[in-house]
Amino acid sequence: MMTEKVEKAEMSTSIAQPPSAPEQTERALDEYLFHQGTARHAYDFLGAHEEGERVVFRVWAPHALNVSVAGSFCNDWQAGIPMKRINEQGLWELSVASASVPDGSLYKYRIVAPNGEIHLKADPYGCYMEVPPATATVFIREKSFSWHDKGWLKQRAERSASGRKYPFNIYEMHLGSWKHNENGRPLNYRQLADELAPYLKQMGYTHVELMPVMEHPYTGSWGYQVCGYYAPTSRYGTPEDFAAFVDILHGAGIGVILDWVPAHFPKDAHGLFRFDGAPLYEYEDPTRQENRGWGTCCFDVGRREVKSFLISNAYYWVEKFHVDGLRVDAVASMLYLDYDRDHGQWRPNMYGDRGNLESISFFQHLNHSLAEDHPDVLTIAEESTMWPNVTSFDEYGLGFSYKWNMGWMNDTLRYVKEDPIFRKHLHGHLVHIPSYAYDENYVLPISHDEVVHLKKSFLDKMPGDYWQKFAGARVFAAWMMTHPGAKLWFMGAEIGQFAEWSESRQLDWFLLEYDYHAMLQHYFAALNNFYLSTPALWDEDPDDPASGFVWSDKTLGDESMLIFRRVAKDGKEVSVILNFTPVAREYFPVSVPLAGEYIEVFNSDAKEYGGSGVINTGTLTAATVGDRHILSLRIPPLGCSIIMSTQPPVKKTAKAPAKRSRKTAQAAEARPTAKE
Repeated sequence: MMTEKVEKAEMSTSIAQPPSAPEQTERALDEYLFHQGTARHAYDFLGAHEEGERVVFRVWAPHALNVSVAGSFCNDWQAGIPMKRINEQGLWELSVASASVPDGSLYKYRIVAPNGEIHLKADPYGCYMEVPPATATVFIREKSFSWHDKGWLKQRAERSASGRKYPFNIYEMHLGSWKHNENGRPLNYRQLADELAPYLKQMGYTHVELMPVMEHPYTGSWGYQVCGYYAPTSRYGTPEDFAAFVDILHGAGIGVILDWVPAHFPKDAHGLFRFDGAPLYEYEDPTRQENRGWGTCCFDVGRREVKSFLISNAYYWVEKFHVDGLRVDAVASMLYLDYDRDHGQWRPNMYGDRGNLESISFFQHLNHSLAEDHPDVLTIAEESTMWPNVTSFDEYGLGFSYKWNMGWMNDTLRYVKEDPIFRKHLHGHLVHIPSYAYDENYVLPISHDEVVHLKKSFLDKMPGDYWQKFAGARVFAAWMMTHPGAKLWFMGAEIGQFAEWSESRQLDWFLLEYDYHAMLQHYFAALNNFYLSTPALWDEDPDDPASGFVWSDKTLGDESMLIFRRVAKDGKEVSVILNFTPVAREYFPVSVPLAGEYIEVFNSDAKEYGGSGVINTGTLTAATVGDRHILSLRIPPLGCSIIMSTQPPVKKTAKAPAKRSRKTAQAAEARPTAKE
């Protein structure tokens, strides 16, 4: 956007405006914290801000010979307005009259590198960018957004302070491909919020997790190659529109989690790559500089200013946009020096092993800081190895709130993709999973990564004919929702998406015109809401693994069945029977803990869900056989039956919470790398 021009003479005189004494003190503190690597609000100091009647630009470029601000408000986009270097560590500053820089002005930093080359760079702290493929930063004055989520934030804080457990069911989504307008363009932030909030509430999700919304030049990266870390992508609206999105979701009682990418950044010319003509945000060491598999650069989190950049960025989304959590992408790639590297392509750390000490320190610092200032905000690690104590600070742990349980995902998907005839040979995969279910605070993920690149959609992973695919999806979902751990589903699973996900088109909502797909969506809503309303499925996770999950029978390999109990703090429990074959079983004996009467409270084979109707109706009476209590049940094909006693629960004996098992620090050397 071109605006009125400003004479260079006026610009040059406007620079020499010394700050007042209080401003000098505040600025000195900002500078100090930034260069110490402990700044939590560097975004209030760096970037472009209106300060009184001036607009002040500040950028960190220690290798630069000269830096100018080139913009639509300048006489010359090429030459720009010279900045002044204000300290030895490489901060540059320019102050101009506010009237000279209208809202919507475009700008970049014109940086003269040590070799004389000129680079035009977007502002690393810019809060708004042009719509891609354009790449300039857009100057907008910060406005006070009118939030309406005070009640949500209060409830969030009270829940965190209480220490109680709550159900946690996440809907992962890509904003640009969830739903499109009639013209084929994605919904904008406000349209998305208006449709998404009631949908998620009805479907029984507690949170939405957004694949990266930070500005990224290449749509095909799904947002994981970020250039504008402080800017919600302008593809769907303004920063104010994104704030409204969060506000509307909070109003519906839905938490918002953002994917956050501190592991790497792309090499786009306008971005962070060789920002001042030399490695700055990336490692200078060529053995650590790049993630070769992704063709991107690795953040040098050992450099203090880079650490301040990233920690302040986490705070920015939490404080400016009220987000409820950050899911941290590709944590394993930061923790291992040999990640995606062959022998001879990496060097051990000072202790002779492959842990990235700077990354360990960075994550500990980040999680300690957020736990201090925002204890009700979650951090979730996508960590794909057996690194110890990811979700605690025990034994030098990293201190995340949750970790994705990739073992659960891999073991389960391997099992359910197998033909039911041969599943008995993989029975141990499922039986083994609960043995490590409490090692960390886990999220069970069926994410976007599992429905792309010829891996097939969630529904299409299921073997068998058309009916069996839907039945298999239902029993798989029941296994996930009754297993210990928080839950994450990628969008489209709930409607039986047959095609793999693509960022370039919306979900196949037309499938809901077909009965089986509509009934599957109804099933997901019923199962999710059953999970939310059944404390036995979540309120002991992960405090008391000894009693929160109890096997009733794990020896039914030939039948490909699992039977277990989930027990709430108050002693109320449910028994879960899962049948992973298409064979219905009549009068099947199931051991239960108490004599007396039971009822079936959930059955995935109900006809309203698209099932065959093998259900248990009325009151069921357990027969006493020796010292056992046995129910005779109808077990649905490829189905789940959940039963509950009608008697008051037996109160559990009060005891201290069991400590979750932990790997020792010495076990780190036995950890596989991601490529292994």
